[in-house]
Amino acid sequence: MITTDLLLDFGAKLVSYDKGDRIFLEKQSARNYYQVHSGGVKMNNFNEEGKEFIQGIFQESESFGEPPLFIDVTYPANAEALSDTYIYVLPKPFFFDLLNTHPEEHLKITDTLARRLYYKAIMASELSSQEPEHRILRILDYLKKHVYGLEAPFSFKVNLTRQQIADLTGLRVETVIRASKCLEKKGAVKILKRKLYR
Repeated sequence: MITTDLLLDFGAKLVSYDKGDRIFLEKQSARNYYQVHSGGVKMNNFNEEGKEFIQGIFQESESFGEPPLFIDVTYPANAEALSDTYIYVLPKPFFFDLLNTHPEEHLKITDTLARRLYYKAIMASELSSQEPEHRILRILDYLKKHVYGLEAPFSFKVNLTRQQIADLTGLRVETVIRASKCLEKKGAVKILKRKLYR
């Protein structure tokens, strides 16, 4: 999103995280802007029974956890490294200096946040009423078109586990496996070497 040179010019540091490391915790104060250099990050919550719900997954060049920086609230979720991950970390005051000096970057951030808000609004209605197959296709299509910019049939190789798809859609992993097989029979997805393609 924000170019590496610009981040470094304003004082960002490249920080390494091992798989499973927490980058920040739910209810912690927001102090930094984070942008993935390599690897991946998930933002998640756990309900009272300990079931995980994934709020989002972020890959190379994507930022995460920005809204609390703008409205001075605590994080609504945890952020955890999905693999060995490198992240640009820019302290909040320097982040705002960057945005004030480069308003075009502010517009990029606004566009990204608007897209995520739109996705959350759609998924909220999907989770409350739609069938498992429909929920799965919704999340896959969102990732395919809005995150990776792909259009061609089966051009999107889904880099999520069945468990992660379950956690993103509020389903059980067994339901995701069953629904994925039904979607393959209907020609909506392909399964090659246990990987989903949409």
